[in-house]
Amino acid sequence: MGTVAAKIRVMPESTDIDMESLKESIKSAVPASAKLHAMDVRPIAFGLKALIAVVLLDDKAGGGTEEVEEAFSKVKGVESVEVEEVGLI
Repeated sequence: MGTVAAKIRVMPESTDIDMESLKESIKSAVPASAKLHAMDVRPIAFGLKALIAVVLLDDKAGGGTEEVEEAFSKVKGVESVEVEEVGLI
């Protein structure tokens, strides 16, 4: 068994959301079963930006992303959460 890396796209509710404060909120929302590896802001369209988070999970615990997705979706200002990629490291 190993470590699972998941790339998760977090879409804000609007273009007015402060991405730096959203990043801090996402950092504090990471569950204990996961570790935040990297985070970046990616332009999407018409001034809208997405937050891309790479989260590491233990494969022994199932490696599922549901707990992380649920935690991120509860953050104020988040419109949607979508897993873009999952892979074994």
